[in-house]
Amino acid sequence: MPDPTPNAELLRSLGRLARGLSALFWGLPTLLIVSVRMARADWLAPWAMVPVLALSGLLLLGLWQMGSFQKQERPWRAALDRAKLLGLVNLGLVPFLYWWNRVPDQPFFAGGVFLLALTGVVFLFNLNLVLARLGAMLPDETLRHETKQFTAFNRGLLIALLLLTAIYFGMTQLPNLPIQFRIFALTLERGSQWAVIFLVLLPLAMTMALIWKTKEVILDSVFGSGRN
Repeated sequence: MPDPTPNAELLRSLGRLARGLSALFWGLPTLLIVSVRMARADWLAPWAMVPVLALSGLLLLGLWQMGSFQKQERPWRAALDRAKLLGLVNLGLVPFLYWWNRVPDQPFFAGGVFLLALTGVVFLFNLNLVLARLGAMLPDETLRHETKQFTAFNRGLLIALLLLTAIYFGMTQLPNLPIQFRIFALTLERGSQWAVIFLVLLPLAMTMALIWKTKEVILDSVFGSGRN
């Protein structure tokens, strides 16, 4: 009679994987909304950082839960570890939101908020790589194809955002730019809101859709009709 222990361990790891995906699904958009609200508020009390810290911790918890699945797969583990490291960096930079809100003219605090936004984009980039590695290990062919296609598209959009940001800040720091480059920098500045909507919110929404579908595939294939 075959030993049921490996199957039981696999079921436990898949259960933790599904819970980790749920934490990411709910934590990502909520963290973005709360962080933006916190940065734009006219005045904040020190305890106002607690929701952002808790949501950042929720993302780390979700990644930690996912780490129990397929520990022997080195590409999967490497992508997951990078996402965890970036999550820790984001958690450490959260207080800059409060400090910059209280002292907006302090360049050091403004730089910390900019670094937080930058590492947040890189975190989303690496999270898409985590989903791509995860989709490649799951037996659903349709999910594997969609995950590979859409995570590559998301990463392309996020790279475009980082490149445009680097170009804009590079142009603003260079004196005596030709008029054509000044016009281009001004266009980037005026269209920054639309760029954020397209190059951040679109990858975020697609990432959430992939997370949800991956979780549903796990629940359908392993736990039958169960749902979280």
